[in-house]
Amino acid sequence: MSETAKKRTPAVQTLPMLVLRGLVLFPKIIIHFDVSREKSMEALAAAVKEDKQIFITAQSDYSEDITQDNICKVGIVASVRQMLRTHSGTRVMVEGLYRAKLVKTVSEEPYLTAQVKRYPDRTPKASDEEMEALLRAVKDEFQACSMNMPRMPEEYINNVLNNKDPRTVFDNIAVSMPLSVEEKQMLLEANGLVEKLSLLLSMLTRESQVMSLERELHERVHSQLDENQREYYLREQLKAIQEELGEGDMGTDAFEYMEKIAQLNLPEASESKLMREAQRLSSTAPSSQEAYVIRNYLDTVLDLPWNVSSKEKNDIKKVKAVLDKDHYGMDKVKDRILETIAVRQLEPEIKGQIICLYGPPGVGKTSVAKSIARALGRKYVRVSLGGIRDEADIRGHRKTYVGAMAGRIINAISEAETNNPLLLLDEVDKISDSYKGDPSSALLEVLDSEQNTAFRDHYIEVPFDLSNVMFVTTANNISEIDPPLLDRMEVIELNSYTAEEKFHIAKEHLVPKQLKKHGMKRTMLRINDAALRLVIDGYTREAGVRQLERCIASLCRKAAKEIIENDLQKVSITASNLESYLGHRKYLESSLSNVDEVGVVNGLAWTAAGGVIMPLEVLVMEGKGNVTATGSLGDVMKESSGLAVSYVRSIADKYGIDKNFHKEKDIHIHAPEGATPKDGPSAGVTMTTALVSALSGIPVRHDVAMTGEITLHGKVLPIGGLREKTMAAYKEGMKTVVIPAANKGDLDDVDPVVKDGLEFVLADRITEVLDAALTQKPKSGGREHIYNGDDVRVNPAKNDDKSRVPVHS
Repeated sequence: MSETAKKRTPAVQTLPMLVLRGLVLFPKIIIHFDVSREKSMEALAAAVKEDKQIFITAQSDYSEDITQDNICKVGIVASVRQMLRTHSGTRVMVEGLYRAKLVKTVSEEPYLTAQVKRYPDRTPKASDEEMEALLRAVKDEFQACSMNMPRMPEEYINNVLNNKDPRTVFDNIAVSMPLSVEEKQMLLEANGLVEKLSLLLSMLTRESQVMSLERELHERVHSQLDENQREYYLREQLKAIQEELGEGDMGTDAFEYMEKIAQLNLPEASESKLMREAQRLSSTAPSSQEAYVIRNYLDTVLDLPWNVSSKEKNDIKKVKAVLDKDHYGMDKVKDRILETIAVRQLEPEIKGQIICLYGPPGVGKTSVAKSIARALGRKYVRVSLGGIRDEADIRGHRKTYVGAMAGRIINAISEAETNNPLLLLDEVDKISDSYKGDPSSALLEVLDSEQNTAFRDHYIEVPFDLSNVMFVTTANNISEIDPPLLDRMEVIELNSYTAEEKFHIAKEHLVPKQLKKHGMKRTMLRINDAALRLVIDGYTREAGVRQLERCIASLCRKAAKEIIENDLQKVSITASNLESYLGHRKYLESSLSNVDEVGVVNGLAWTAAGGVIMPLEVLVMEGKGNVTATGSLGDVMKESSGLAVSYVRSIADKYGIDKNFHKEKDIHIHAPEGATPKDGPSAGVTMTTALVSALSGIPVRHDVAMTGEITLHGKVLPIGGLREKTMAAYKEGMKTVVIPAANKGDLDDVDPVVKDGLEFVLADRITEVLDAALTQKPKSGGREHIYNGDDVRVNPAKNDDKSRVPVHS
């Protein structure tokens, strides 16, 4: 445009406005594009009818609607050179005239009309040398970028590089480079040629670096594709050769194995190992034994869930609801699982969850593991370790042996079809070693969270990650577990059930389970509460509930038979008619004495079936000082009897006992039910009390039971199994239980019903036990420690029950 034309251009013009998406126009640039929006086509038509001038600006987003917010304020006044109607819109060619700024939008119907004013660039303040240097830098970067743009015409590149006008060079480069709309709009709005070229140079530098990286990536991928294509052609040729030799099936199998291995995305060392095995298969005769071994090996390895995981449930409330529904009680186990979920929510990548559930048979160790798996949404797999003697059962056999196979751990993972199942290692205390190795030692790597990330089975020979597996082990006696193995597990004890717990388990779980198992509805068989309690007390004596479940199953069978034979609608079982279904009671009421006797003391003992009352009898006769202990007593109990005799000699004067009894009297100590083996130190206080009673002639209270180990100086030491022992005392109608003072903290685990029904005497010394148990006190008097639920109090010993304060829960 001439200087005269510029002078004639008014300061503010009203022109049709065209808003473009994804396109920025620059002055002195001819460009063509398609227009499809109705308002845009109307604006072009209006411009052609008048002086062919139109204001073109960019849209800041790609939405269909045009608003004042998405219209860029700086654009170009352009001349419409050509316009062609097509079936999809309008094809138009325009030439940029000069830069203009939007003043305001005049109208929006039927097309956009705007008032604009010229927006000239500032005169550059740089010297000719600075401008020349800046222009050269821009051309150099443009040339570097154009080398990575094969579609850009070489003639166009040469025209830009040979042009000496900075403004023309800027406009041509800005419109031709693959810059974003935002970047091009920044270039258009930049004021002054120096600022424009500097901004363009920074953009070209960045674009050149991005294009170089893009080219390197492209070349790398292309070379990889060429290599894969080369391997494909070679394999096809090898396949054709093998088909000519009659070995086509084996080659096909090998290639299929290779494809499966490649899809697993294994570590490089593992993939290389498996690829070598597949290549060996391709060069092995199909009918050979070696081909059979290789094929079995590859099938075993490829069947493992290398990259397959099941989604774990992390909703604590839902998991708790599932655990509570499946099992009554077991608070320690449930709390531990909920703690695991809480920690996994804070740290999802936590590893090393190895739990050992130990307790007597039948308390639900295996079933609670199933419940944990269901609550967490993990697959459940059980591996029985009872009786295992061979290390290869854990680690597998080396595949060079005939009939070799993977170990039980890898087989369990393959069976689970996921790499994060709950794996139950049942009866871990029943493992034994032999000349074939020690399975416990093989388990050390499996149950060590620091090592099992790369567990190597002898058969598969490549490391497999077991760190995502949740291991749960079960045991009846943790003393039988190898100490290094036990150290790797978090031990949770499942105690024997109390009668109250058995009642709730039977009513809420066992009865519905057996009714469903025998095809009966709840309305067809009703077992009332009194009958259930009678079954528990009169027909079972166990720590768990297996025998109880068998009794309930027997009731269901007999009721089903009665319903079918007599065409009945329902059967009701009560305490009065229970014997007609299960026969006479197997376990009768206790035969404990209900009178105070000399030399007879109620001791407390722990068995696998729970706690029991163990009466201890002492008889003193004329003799030569012999001490006889009968009742299948173990070495520890025999030592306790000698300890008791020695201590009684030291306190003989206090209780009016003849000092020479150890020379002139024979003592016989007996624990009834002589066929039942008995051992342990906790009968120390019982023996001492029985000896003092028998030698002094003072009766022992029949409603007192006791437990505790003694020392040679009369101190009472703590014992185990307090929860079960106190439950036995409660069931047998005891009123007072004497326990070591050091066991005060264990009272927290005692059933609340038991704590409400018994009085506990906490004893530090044997004299306090004697004061609580004997019906008469020595003349010198005694002192008694009494547990009141909060602390130990010392009260003067009295002969009545008022001196004993009951425990409150």
